[in-house]
Parts: sequence; structure tokens; C-alpha cells
Amino acid sequence: MKSNVGGIDRILRIVVGVALIAAAATGTLGPWAYLGVVPLLTGVLRFCPAYPLLGMNTCPAKQN
Repeated sequence: MKSNVGGIDRILRIVVGVALIAAAATGTLGPWAYLGVVPLLTGVLRFCPAYPLLGMNTCPAKQN
């Protein structure tokens, strides 16, 4: 898997994922909020499977 999630995108995914999971665990939101696992994992793994399908890449180009 090639990284396709950049720095700011990665941080936002992790923060949103943790916030959704915490809200579900405390009962603030319903059990659907456990879907926060998806952005959390894509942020931690630095790979989003939807990005190649959409032709997107937020990871900065590597300089030689």
C-alpha cells in the first residue's frame, strides 16, 4: 500500500475518529458513531482505499 493521506488530512482523520468513538462510548451519540474506527484507521495507516478510486492523493510528492 502506497501512502496517499497527507499530514493535515491524517491529523483530522485521527481526531475525528477518536472523537466519534469517545462519543459513542460515553453514550452521547448512538452506536453508529463507532464508525469513527474508519477515519481513525485510515489516518493511522496513512492509506485511504477511496482515494485511488477518486484519483485523489493528499500526501506530498517525495523529492529526490
